[in-house]
Amino acid sequence: MGVAMELEVYKKDGTKSGQKVKLSEEIFGVEPNMHLVYRAVRVYLDNQRQGTAKLKTRREVRGGGKKPFKQKHTGMARQGSSRSPVMVGGGAIFGPKPRDYSNILPTTMRRAARKSALSIKARDGQIKVVEDFTFGGPKTKDMAVVLKALELGGTKTLLLLAKPDVAVVKSGRNIPKLQIAQADKASTYDFVNTQILLIQQSALEVLQNTFKN
Repeated sequence: MGVAMELEVYKKDGTKSGQKVKLSEEIFGVEPNMHLVYRAVRVYLDNQRQGTAKLKTRREVRGGGKKPFKQKHTGMARQGSSRSPVMVGGGAIFGPKPRDYSNILPTTMRRAARKSALSIKARDGQIKVVEDFTFGGPKTKDMAVVLKALELGGTKTLLLLAKPDVAVVKSGRNIPKLQIAQADKASTYDFVNTQILLIQQSALEVLQNTFKN
């Protein structure tokens, strides 16, 4: 695939740390299966749907016990009930009903889809590795400074962490184009729905241990 399987590790101030990390060919160098990626994204989006849309049928709307107007001499078609679907405020004929849109993709297919998505990012040069960092407390400005230093200000970015970090998550939640996730919990949709994968160094190890065969 012609992938650069070795990447520079940056400090949070944007300078190179002098370290390099190797990307596992087994995870970042596979031949992408675009159909699997599509299916994984489709399942993810289906599972976000609430499925609560509902319209009332003519038997559920109020009123209709009295004939709305007399049978003849009105110049209009006769009507027997205001609940008729042809009347304003009447019931729906084939309106939506609550349903479950949830779907499942087998584990092996989910893993293969995520490997494909990661390989696409590696192939397109859309992965950046940064040394582990945290903050003394939640502060949006601190996260904005890090992103600017890494030349990612205004870029749609997914930051992957090795483990939950409240300070980092809360510092980034008000930055519009930044998403933060744990490396082993990020979905195929998360990977493809971003321009740059910003991976903390320990999170890269988690990724490579999670998805190796």
